[in-house]
Amino acid sequence: HVQLVESGGGSVQAGGSLRLSCEASGWLFRTVCVAWFRQAPGKEREAVASIASDRGTNYANSVKGRFTISKDNAKNTLDLQMNNLKPEDTAMYFCAADGWWFERSSYNVWGQGTQVTV
Repeated sequence: HVQLVESGGGSVQAGGSLRLSCEASGWLFRTVCVAWFRQAPGKEREAVASIASDRGTNYANSVKGRFTISKDNAKNTLDLQMNNLKPEDTAMYFCAADGWWFERSSYNVWGQGTQVTV
């Protein structure tokens, strides 16, 4: 049974930092592309950052230079370090696995989400 569980969300003032984590069970992050998406109220779910099996990364323009995606293949965890947070970063953040870069519809497995409020 494949499961993704996010943690680390919360409320923070503008300019602050948060670190999101996603733990996988029944899945090997080292073999697939994994990503973080976010969805604000009334908006579509959008890609934030992705990391491929070879550790190649991709970032949305809105978060470049502020967010860093990383993964630990040994622990099967995916992290998102978010610095200099802005009010527009407020959203539900989702971990996703087994997809293709920023193609939302290509991801087969999703976590339940964790709320970030700035």
